Amino acid sequence: MIRIRVLPAMAALLALTLVGGSPAIAQEQSAPAANEVAPGTRFLIALDDPLSTKDAKAGDHFEGRTLERIMSADGTTLMPGAEIRGHVDKVEAAHKTGRAKMWLTFDDIKTPDGWMPVVAMVTDVPGVHSIHVDYNREGEIEASSSKRQEAMEAAAAGALVGAAPGMAAHNEKDAAMGAAVAAAAAYMVTSGLGQELTLDKGSKLELILERSLYFGRT
Repeated sequence: MIRIRVLPAMAALLALTLVGGSPAIAQEQSAPAANEVAPGTRFLIALDDPLSTKDAKAGDHFEGRTLERIMSADGTTLMPGAEIRGHVDKVEAAHKTGRAKMWLTFDDIKTPDGWMPVVAMVTDVPGVHSIHVDYNREGEIEASSSKRQEAMEAAAAGALVGAAPGMAAHNEKDAAMGAAVAAAAAYMVTSGLGQELTLDKGSKLELILERSLYFGRT
């Protein structure tokens, strides 16, 4: 009889302990730190150094400066002009792969409390239509192609030029081969293939934080 009475009492005590403690745990997990800038925050920077797939190599360092205010949860603000450092992660030159591509990694940013680590990715190069950024490919920066219609028209014109010798000689096979080669060459040129990607000094990059950025000591 004693055991029957004790077990319900223990169960009730355990339930009260769990109910009393769970809100505090949930609050601790969800509440952001006062000095935290949340992941997903976007901001613009300007490059202090030019970067080009023509001569850039993986590991090359570069610097830039913020163009917008960055604010933490408690309102602490990092004003525009803050230095940010990074390095080239990977380069695919146009003369090797046909389409120039570059990936950048950002290392740290200077705050009033010193250099703080930053994990961010490029999402856009505003105002430069010849460059495309693919966020789903780890911020891949790529030399964009020209308008499809212009490329197709150039390919058609190239096909006519390439087929002319074979047509003049009344050789259908040579004409078809010449047309195909000329069309492909024309399309590659007009679609941006073979052109190196260059980010001039002062180029604007839009970044998105992949992880929290903290101002001050954590």
